[in-house]
Amino acid sequence: MPLINRFAETHAELTAIRRDLHENPELQFDCHRTAGIVADKLREWGCDEVKTGIGQTGVVAVIKGKQNTSGKVIGLRADMDALPIYEATGLEYASKSEGKMHACGHDGHTAMLLGAAQYLCETRNFDGTAVVIFQPAEEGGGGGREMVDEGMMDDFGIQEVYGMHNWPGVPVGQFGIRPGSFFAAADLIKIDVTGKGAHAAKPHDGIDTTVVASHIVIALQTIASRVADPLESVVVSVTSFETESKAFNVIPERVELKGTVRTLSPAVRDMAEEQIKRIAENTAAAFGATAQVTYERNYPVMVNHEDQTVFMGDVAKSVVGDHNVNTNMEPTMGGEDFAFMLESRPGAYILCGNGDGAMVHHPEYNFNDDAIPTGCSLWANIIEQGMPAA
Repeated sequence: MPLINRFAETHAELTAIRRDLHENPELQFDCHRTAGIVADKLREWGCDEVKTGIGQTGVVAVIKGKQNTSGKVIGLRADMDALPIYEATGLEYASKSEGKMHACGHDGHTAMLLGAAQYLCETRNFDGTAVVIFQPAEEGGGGGREMVDEGMMDDFGIQEVYGMHNWPGVPVGQFGIRPGSFFAAADLIKIDVTGKGAHAAKPHDGIDTTVVASHIVIALQTIASRVADPLESVVVSVTSFETESKAFNVIPERVELKGTVRTLSPAVRDMAEEQIKRIAENTAAAFGATAQVTYERNYPVMVNHEDQTVFMGDVAKSVVGDHNVNTNMEPTMGGEDFAFMLESRPGAYILCGNGDGAMVHHPEYNFNDDAIPTGCSLWANIIEQGMPAA
């Protein structure tokens, strides 16, 4: 089944919605305007039920097929939140909110799922129930976890759940997917190093925390290079180094390090946490200082389920052709809180080509509106092929 012609007709409408969302980005759970637009459209287009306020500002809608003899319920999820980034695209519809930007394409994800919902309400050519999920706070807030913890899966009877993300560098009209571990666990680390403050001209009177913390940063890189199996994946990145003093002539008593840890398996995740604590504490002790490590397990590894991955890949092939679907896409060390939904229900996650341009989380990134019909067609076919009408 090729791209659905209806999406050529609604492309301009969906593009206008997408660009409006891009112009008015909202962060994490503060997606009130976005959620309001989504809910209004879903009601206008005739969804059987629209519920708001799930996971604080999430929206979930139910669309019933012409038949329900199958008893199947399939969920489709899009994220809605933006990033705290200053936009540098120069677009006529660039962000009007300083320091906020749709730099990951969630505006496009929302538009594509809205388009699919509109079509499914019009046609209802399936046997079962479609549930469309619009989630806040994917970017670090764990909105997916909150929606699951509030009982969304049980409340709506969702049996399988599917997600999609745009991917720059992959041509529009192509998809990538893989079974098993696809996106990495994304954990947070904070290391508080305490030494002894002193005048910068008399370092021997103190314990220099900038030196201690610098050694810790370098030593942490041996986790990937000398502790982990070379065939395993682990990233330890220290992204913030902050002293308690801003003076030119003071050796600070305290330094705070922050960073992230990315892994693709539970065993490597456990190892990384243990090694970070060991290296930080013992390195500090070697200099007469102390280090206190806070390790926060944030997003788990996102694992695609085998059967649902095959199904989603086959649906993608039916939309764009076999040669345009990579069913063995390389895993990424990026994090994705759709992992919580895949821990709760079987399902799969796919990457949708966004064409050439800046990568996500870049100030010059922009979602490619040409991808909207492709994404909408995939979503609609997930429902129609997953619950075919008699």
